[in-house]
Formats: sequence, structure tokens, C-alpha cells
Amino acid sequence: MTATAPETGTSGPGSQPPGRRERKKQRTREALVDAAFTLFAEKGFDATTVEEIADAVDVSSRTFFRYFASKEDVALTFQEEQTRAVLGKFAERPPDEPIMTALRHTVVEIARACEAGELGFDPGRFECMLTMMSDSPTLMAGSLEHAQKKQALLTEVIAERMGLDPAEDLRPHVVAAATTCAFQAAADATRRLGGTFATMSETVDQAFAILENGLNEPAPPRG
Repeated sequence: MTATAPETGTSGPGSQPPGRRERKKQRTREALVDAAFTLFAEKGFDATTVEEIADAVDVSSRTFFRYFASKEDVALTFQEEQTRAVLGKFAERPPDEPIMTALRHTVVEIARACEAGELGFDPGRFECMLTMMSDSPTLMAGSLEHAQKKQALLTEVIAERMGLDPAEDLRPHVVAAATTCAFQAAADATRRLGGTFATMSETVDQAFAILENGLNEPAPPRG
């Protein structure tokens, strides 16, 4: 997995609340993420070093690496949070809703939440991520790798909703791949063509509308 999932500190049924040690670890992790995004916004992703992130929290680089494998992992915590939110909201969609319609509503809802600072998202970090993706080929590569690995999980969730076995049926794989590509295409269009595509959520909505309506457009008439 590209990004380390955050330790939320929440308790499941029958579990004990996190102890002092776990709470301290979670606070340190959150402080590292906060410091990293502050530095990313000020200096850019490529110009920020692990040492600077650690120094901002007054910990050593060794401590940093207890929580994250690299600064790419820190940046991609936002993408990890998006993925969890998408899976959670997708599970809440009406069971009789067509699959691509359900995915469209889900992804657009999460994109709007990122922009508005809802569902626990920080809109400043969202804008920072969009900027970093444009400026850093390294982070873009990490983001694509993360999305590819998460696509397998999305395929399983889609297959379950469709009542299909992904080991025997190609459709869940195609739907998951189309979902990933639509989101990436919308993000790229928003970054590169901001004047044409005003917000990420609007562009995502347009991208998924294309999938809903079908891609087999007729060929233009020949003169």
C-alpha cells in the first residue's frame, strides 16, 4: 500500500479506548501530516525535505520513518482518506441504484466535501494536493500507483454490489478501472484547464455523466 492508513483512535464494538501511548502516537502522526502540508504549501513538494518536516514537529528523522516510509506517504494520506470516504459513502447508496449512477453520486459527494471542508476534509490540503500533482511528477507517479493498488479493493466492492464473482466476470474490473480513470481525468482537467473546468466536483460530475451515458459515440459525418 502506498500510503499508510492513519490510526484513527476510534474504538470498535467491544474494544477498549486507545491508551495514552496510542493517543500520543496518533498526535505525533497528525502533527507530522500538519507540518508536512504547511511546508508543501509554502515551498512545494519537491523542495520540502523529510528533515524539515521532522524538525517542524521537534522529532528526529528516525521518528518520522516510524510513521511514514517517505514524504510521498505523508502527502498521499489525503488520497487515502478520500478512498476510505468513497468506499464508505458507496456502501450507503440505495441497493437498486445502477452501478455507475451510484459511483457518480458517491465520488461527486466526496469531491464536494473536499472543496467545502465537510466530512472532516481540509479544503486547504485539497487545494495543496491539486497544486502538488501539477508541479511534482514524483508525487503524481506515487498517486497513480496508489490508485492502481486501491483499484483491486474497489473491484471487490463493486463486484459484491453487482452480485458478480470478479474471478469469473470482467465487468467489475472494467467498472472499477473506468471509475479510477474518470476521477484521474477530471483531476487532470481541473489542474490543467481551470478556466474551462471551474471546480473538481463539477468536472468529476461531467466525467461520470459521460460514463453513465456511454462512450460509443457515433462517428461524425464525412463531408
